[in-house]
Amino acid sequence: MTATWDPTAAGVLLLPSGRLVRGRGLRHPLPAGPAPDFALYLLGKEPPAVEWEARWVRWPDFRLPSDRAGAAEALREALSRAGDARVEVACGGGRGRTGTALACLAVLDGVPNTEAVAYVREHYSRHAVETPWQKRYVSRFASA
Repeated sequence: MTATWDPTAAGVLLLPSGRLVRGRGLRHPLPAGPAPDFALYLLGKEPPAVEWEARWVRWPDFRLPSDRAGAAEALREALSRAGDARVEVACGGGRGRTGTALACLAVLDGVPNTEAVAYVREHYSRHAVETPWQKRYVSRFASA
């Protein structure tokens, strides 16, 4: 078991349960401080290897995951791991796909679907969830 993120660190989202997840854009340098224990990378092509455990979800820029059932499973794993590990969710820019995934994590953590995008925009980035279809994806994301 390791420590989780510093709740005041850049990009860290505090979920209602108290779990912390860091969102970031992979086009930006790795933030100072500890590395993730587990990362969920949301990209159209396979990401480069990293020193920590990672899972890739094929998710093209400005789109939705190619395998929605697989994405939901990966998000559930990320939420579970966030209980006692540093979990990072990242895409290229850290806004659209990352924001959408963080909103889905919020749904899994008890935020109503209709409020999840606003929650992430308030607590992570006001630019999170960039497209109407990403917003619709969150509104239909199953929490069970």
